[in-house]
Amino acid sequence: MGEPLSGPLPWWRDRRVLPWLVQGAVALVVLLLIAFLLGNLVRNLSAAGMLLSYRWLQQPAGFDISETLLPFDAGLPYWRALVAGLVNTLRAVLVGLVGATALGTVVGLASFSPNALLRGLARSYVELIRNIPLLLQLVFWYFVVFLALPNGEAALQLPGVVLAKSGLFLAWFGEGLRWSGPTLVDGVWRAPLRLTVEFSALVTGLVVYTGAFISEVVRGGITAVPKGQWEAAASLGLGPLVTLRRVVLPQALRVIVPGLNTQYISLAKNSALAVAVGYTDLYSVAETTLNQTGRAVEVILILLGAYLVIDLVISALMGWLNRLVRIRER
Repeated sequence: MGEPLSGPLPWWRDRRVLPWLVQGAVALVVLLLIAFLLGNLVRNLSAAGMLLSYRWLQQPAGFDISETLLPFDAGLPYWRALVAGLVNTLRAVLVGLVGATALGTVVGLASFSPNALLRGLARSYVELIRNIPLLLQLVFWYFVVFLALPNGEAALQLPGVVLAKSGLFLAWFGEGLRWSGPTLVDGVWRAPLRLTVEFSALVTGLVVYTGAFISEVVRGGITAVPKGQWEAAASLGLGPLVTLRRVVLPQALRVIVPGLNTQYISLAKNSALAVAVGYTDLYSVAETTLNQTGRAVEVILILLGAYLVIDLVISALMGWLNRLVRIRER
């Protein structure tokens, strides 16, 4: 038999070196591609006499925003308009996340109900909503539901809530921090808290659509808990609701939280469809800004950066929650 080979292993056969070389080569190709695209962009802008510039952000916007939490008028600069649109987007996203989580959790739990009718309704809701495009659902809620509501005394009136074509009126704390509900004054509804039909249609569509996907995440997380946990809880005399709250859900969170992260990010991105129902979010304001200034590249970069930051913040918060759940389990 021959003598075994001795000496250092060649680098092209070293399994510790090859992965780094492959990653370095891929990174180099990506950087070259980005440099080529940026160079091509700069050349085209130079040929058109439009170098990248953000000085136009200080110019007066010249348009109004129909609905905003920040004070705004046409004389304020473009950057203030974009900030107002961003606040509107965050408002819709936050309300949508809370509503979709609540609805998805309830429907997901209903899938395990001993009542066959309730289980059937939950499954029907999920299958129906998930297979209809969100854009069509938003148009349905806006034109078919909210714009079809009556006004005045004919509006749909519930305790503390009034649904009318002019908006959604809710009881809230009025002047002097006194609890007050919607009132009809000269045929016009007034309330301490009013939501426009555009905002209501957008949030309703996002909640109903995303809630269907979250319900499947919740159902999958509960299914991942071994059946023996249910049986052990029943042997201790715990009821179904107590078993869910004290035994099953704490263990299911390990599976549910990563799935929620994906759905939350999808909801944030889907909020850009607000333009379909006339809600003035960041995308709507950016589109108006682009049309007036002609600064397509700069406006698109602002949009990309804003949505990227929103999604990264959601991902970071959900990652923190995921680590928190794992620590509690230990």
